[in-house]
Amino acid sequence: MLIEIFTGSFKGKIDDQIKTFITYNKGRDWRLLQAPDTDLRGDPVVCQLPFCSLHLHLQLSENPYTSGSISSKETAPGLLVATGNIGSELSYTDVGVFISPDGGNSWRQIFEEEYNVWFLDWGGTLVAMKHTSVPIRHMWVSFDEGRSWSKYSFTSTPLFVDGSLVDPGIETQIMTVFGHFSLRSEWQLVKVDYKSIFSRRCNKDDYQTWHLHNQGEACVMGERKIYKKRKPGVQCSLGRDYSQTVVSEPCVCGQGDFECDYGYERHSNNQCVPAFWFSPSSLSKDCSIGQSYLNSTGYRRIVSNNCTDGLREKYMAKMEKCPGKAPRGLQIITTDGKLVTEQGHNATFIILMEEGDLQRTNIQLDFGDGIAVSYANFSPVEDGIRHVYKSAGIFQVTAYAENSLGSDTAVLFLHVVCPVEHVHLSVPFVAIRNKDINITAVVWPSQAGTLTYFWWFGNSTKPLITLESSISHIFTVEGMNTVTVQVAAGSTLIQDTKEIAVHEYFQSQLLSFSPNLDYHNPDIPEWRQDIGKVIKRALVTGIPDEQILVAVFPGLPTSAELFILPHKNTTERRKSSEADLEQVVEVLFNALNQNLVQFELKPGVEVIVYVTQLTLAPLVDSSTGHSSSAMLMLLSVVFVGLAVFLIYKFKRKIPWINIYAQVQHDKEQEMIGSVSQSENAPKITLSEFTDPEELMDKELDTRVMGERQPSVGAFFTVWVRMLVIGVLGEAATVIPGTSRA
Repeated sequence: MLIEIFTGSFKGKIDDQIKTFITYNKGRDWRLLQAPDTDLRGDPVVCQLPFCSLHLHLQLSENPYTSGSISSKETAPGLLVATGNIGSELSYTDVGVFISPDGGNSWRQIFEEEYNVWFLDWGGTLVAMKHTSVPIRHMWVSFDEGRSWSKYSFTSTPLFVDGSLVDPGIETQIMTVFGHFSLRSEWQLVKVDYKSIFSRRCNKDDYQTWHLHNQGEACVMGERKIYKKRKPGVQCSLGRDYSQTVVSEPCVCGQGDFECDYGYERHSNNQCVPAFWFSPSSLSKDCSIGQSYLNSTGYRRIVSNNCTDGLREKYMAKMEKCPGKAPRGLQIITTDGKLVTEQGHNATFIILMEEGDLQRTNIQLDFGDGIAVSYANFSPVEDGIRHVYKSAGIFQVTAYAENSLGSDTAVLFLHVVCPVEHVHLSVPFVAIRNKDINITAVVWPSQAGTLTYFWWFGNSTKPLITLESSISHIFTVEGMNTVTVQVAAGSTLIQDTKEIAVHEYFQSQLLSFSPNLDYHNPDIPEWRQDIGKVIKRALVTGIPDEQILVAVFPGLPTSAELFILPHKNTTERRKSSEADLEQVVEVLFNALNQNLVQFELKPGVEVIVYVTQLTLAPLVDSSTGHSSSAMLMLLSVVFVGLAVFLIYKFKRKIPWINIYAQVQHDKEQEMIGSVSQSENAPKITLSEFTDPEELMDKELDTRVMGERQPSVGAFFTVWVRMLVIGVLGEAATVIPGTSRA
């Protein structure tokens, strides 16, 4: 289509007005339609642009068998028929039918009401029928492009017309009208043959030439077109052999043949300048030195425009050499957009660069783990650059781009994680209120990379977040307190929960067992929990259940720690409750020392529970008394040291000492280190516990030792222990962190 009509507003509905515009160059320029000079009666029409113009109804008809509000045919060049109104805007009042014989340059009114108009005889004849809801029996025919109309009757009985079927290309000039005589009658078809109104076939003298133009400008879309059509008023039929002769020749390119190129916009001086968001230099960003690119002048020839020469050379894009550019806007991204990957899996990186001479740019990519790759004459790799990290951690991935004009650097921090499988929360079984304790989360595997720890204490809803696996915490509320830790590694999240008994004070004692328990120890948490419950039931009766806590340690030889806790209702009565606690301790220790605490592991396997001679934190107290007892113990140790030195110097032997050392050495075979709740207690790892084979070796060593004389070192150890036990036996309580047997 060389002519396009648009009804609407380019700048929005100004004052809610909708108007009709027409263009002859694919939308580069638009203008309003000039209203007819006179009406149907010949009276002048007062309508001055741009305040008044012709407006057309461009909607399509809902009924496909009516002509619609605008009609045109390719076989009738320049002839347009449309429904519309004259005024300041589009309106549905004072509607009439208008015709343009010259492609929309000028318009005439042909009806004051709405009519359906069809083209007959290859577009040389117009047929009009009133668009109404009442029955009709007349139609109008025009042979002079709507200047005059002849009235014809196509039925003797008025017909409610629903539509018409017209084939403008048939030789017989037949039109079929269909409708019904009444609202309840059946459909009626009326065949109208217009052949009789044509007196003859058209000859060469019946034709004229018509020049397509735009307000007198003969060049439309870069061409000068001349059409052949029948002279108005000649009543001859075109027939099947009609062919419109079109003479077309190109025009010299002018200003109207060009529109603004992409990124440019037209200003008031009719010049195309770059828009505020567009940078003309971006067109050469993928250009390399030595190559060429098309640099836009801001103009481009309108699509389908066939003009030649003239301004074409001035406005066409120019071939220019690519300028050299330094690297700029270097970026590193991963294909999935994530900054975390798993150890042993492919991590794929993509390198992007906004500007730079790609063909002469060297790219180096350092993966941060001691491995780097280099690319010469870099071009973007669609599939990316792959790399496998063999260890977990945070790696700084660095890209460096360089050419003869400059360089650029980009950095990405990649988290490489190893999926965590298990977390164990290591906490003391009992803690002192208002005193720091250490809490550790042990993660397996240990080389899991960067981990995030979320800590919850009690009923708190907001966690404490750290990157360290250990924290310290103070419990202020007595009773059972819950600690939960969640460990996040990439998309994996695991957790563990433990309970801690919090009290003002407590006593504890390490326990050991007869060796037969070690042969049945599978060293799993569930077994240790069950054994703890069995020991608790086997200790004594009559003591409140909440005052006793037994924790079995992992590893071999099997060992445990007995906690004696104060009664939950006696915290305010500190002194009396301490005395009650001492009584409970005395009852339990008497039973343990007399080998009265035992349980049946399975039929035929009796296990005896012993008191381990050395305990790391038997009594934990927040008081500061008994400093004199501690001083007495220190002086006693000094005197014992002098005595041992004298004995060793003169090499004297004491038979009864040998016997005691023998017995004491047997006891030492059952001693293990304790995981104490005291902050001064030494830490014992799982590797320090002996396995069953080592236990058997120790028993053989014990038998051999029974035949040997003890050394002076053994005598010194026994003497110090006897003295310490004697000193501590005189005190009711001790300083926190000291030991009590």
